[in-house]
Amino acid sequence: MDADIATRIVLSFLRAVEARDLELARGYTAPGFRMVFPGDSHYAALEDLVAAAKTRYIRAIKRPERLDAAPQDDGTTSVTCFGTLFGEWLDGTPYEGIRYCDWFLLRADGKILRQEVWNDMALAKR
Repeated sequence: MDADIATRIVLSFLRAVEARDLELARGYTAPGFRMVFPGDSHYAALEDLVAAAKTRYIRAIKRPERLDAAPQDDGTTSVTCFGTLFGEWLDGTPYEGIRYCDWFLLRADGKILRQEVWNDMALAKR
């Protein structure tokens, strides 16, 4: 898959999730899609991710600084997206500058199979 197409798919998916347009976001995912977040939290449904997020913050927006796409020998493409997060904690206090790195695995048809997330949100919240 073309690197530009793969990175556009990932960015579109992230923006749909941030906007809580879960129907649109689901359209970017493959059957069996899985997400892994810090603390070894695993999600198969976007609704479960959103519900869990409501216990941590009001909103979290990703400010991507770089995306790298790499085709794999099996026809999939991996995309790494990193940058910083900004948003609002549950008490309404704004935050920004929290580092994140997301890794995605896309099928040859562009559907997202997996998302793995690493970030410093827990450190920043302390």
